[in-house]
Amino acid sequence: MAEVFEQAESEANKGCENRAPLYCGNIILLHDGGGDRAATVRALPLIIDGLRQRGFKIVSVENLLGKTRDEVMPHLPPNEVMGARLDDYVFILGQWLAQFIVLVFFLGDVLMSGRLLIIGALATFDRLRTPAPVGGPDFKPAVTIIIPAFNEEKVIENTVRSALASDYPKLRTIVVDDGSKDATSAVVREKFAKEIADGRVLLLTKANAGKAEALNHALKYTDDEIYVGIDADTVIAPTAISILVPHFADPKVAAVAGNAKVGNRVNLWTRWQALEYITSQNFERRALNVFGAVSVVPGAIGAWRVTAVRQAGGYHTDTVAEDADLTMSLLEKGWRVVNEDRALAFTEAPTTANGLMRQRFRWSFGILQAVWKHGAAIRRRSRLGWIALPNIIIFQILLPLVSPFIDIMFLFGLLEYAAARYFHPESTDPSSIERLAFFFAIFLAIDFVTSALAFLLERRVEGTGEDAQLLLHLWLQRFSYRQLFSAVLAKTVKRAIDGKPFAWDKLERTAAVTKSRVPGVHSSV
Repeated sequence: MAEVFEQAESEANKGCENRAPLYCGNIILLHDGGGDRAATVRALPLIIDGLRQRGFKIVSVENLLGKTRDEVMPHLPPNEVMGARLDDYVFILGQWLAQFIVLVFFLGDVLMSGRLLIIGALATFDRLRTPAPVGGPDFKPAVTIIIPAFNEEKVIENTVRSALASDYPKLRTIVVDDGSKDATSAVVREKFAKEIADGRVLLLTKANAGKAEALNHALKYTDDEIYVGIDADTVIAPTAISILVPHFADPKVAAVAGNAKVGNRVNLWTRWQALEYITSQNFERRALNVFGAVSVVPGAIGAWRVTAVRQAGGYHTDTVAEDADLTMSLLEKGWRVVNEDRALAFTEAPTTANGLMRQRFRWSFGILQAVWKHGAAIRRRSRLGWIALPNIIIFQILLPLVSPFIDIMFLFGLLEYAAARYFHPESTDPSSIERLAFFFAIFLAIDFVTSALAFLLERRVEGTGEDAQLLLHLWLQRFSYRQLFSAVLAKTVKRAIDGKPFAWDKLERTAAVTKSRVPGVHSSV
């Protein structure tokens, strides 16, 4: 502080030796280089008092120059006032934007890191706990498999064959051709004529009305208490149904989610989706399973109690995410919805970025519809209102909308620091960028550790295990997905605000998934 005062006194005396007293003076600039100005603010009163004690007089700039205030600070001409105001507004908005991005960065970092830690803890608890005994050797109720199909001639044979290869004894398969324009029905009739004749396969045809109506139509043709829904592009493991069914010995269970995996890992996009299924969707279901509050039973593989589904009014056509809508309806009515990670199904994922965006647009729009439809449940004490819906709203809708700011803030901070370091190397404070890098690195580390945990929690079923090399893609996948899914979600919200109807967008099948060929899944040693 003494050095600062001496420097200020020296500056005040400069040039006064040969000047008249009236004009003897200087302007002192306390250059703090920006950043934290607390030290400057604390020093200023001491400097002023010290200078006055030594006989210096502190005056305004206009008094020092012997001019009036209007001469020193002339009013702007009328034609420049608007431009000055616009400049002011721009600087204010820039400050607000910078503060907002910083807030989103730290809030998003804390929320996502905290969520990963909580989900990791719950998923680990779910994996390690001793489950309550369900069913028994004598619990073998008859089960119906329902496969809704629309233009699925390329994949329907593999799907039906995987269903018929199930080791569950009391099983019947219903294929619903929902007005296909291709040879879906012809393939089923030709390839499964024997099974149709002996009653193991039932082929239904109807006018096209969507997946929800196809499933409702099939439910009219079963008297069984349990059915398993399978997408027409999915191959299920032989033990999947035998593993799903025992959960229904608990009369409070309305549905059981299976473990859907990407079965066509043929390029970068499909491998990234395989990584997402393991570290995001399946990982989250493990955590929600602790509360019996799984929020979405996947269409790829899920088992349902027929009486509970009928009590909920069946599948509704007012959303394009009929599985999520029905799951939320069951939770809202007090039923338990659980997860069974040993029941494997291998599904066909989009192979291009465009296909992935189209699929996720439908998913996110359907989820948004379902959340809006069941939003009143938040006010009621239930698994849906207190667990499932808040999780979806915060972490699947709100946070993804702003998550790109995390990357933007980090890149902006790096560029700002690099520029300041280049132009003002002596006065640039590295503490801000160091804090930014530290928090960003902590988030990346937590994400990697919890993702590795998700792989460890995956069970080895029928000699299959997961490919841990997918973890090498994690940070690039996360960065790419944040931008892609935020764009999808923004488009979803815009469509919802516009109120435009949603047309079902079916993806082209490649028939890359077969029971004997599941890329990326290998035999465990």
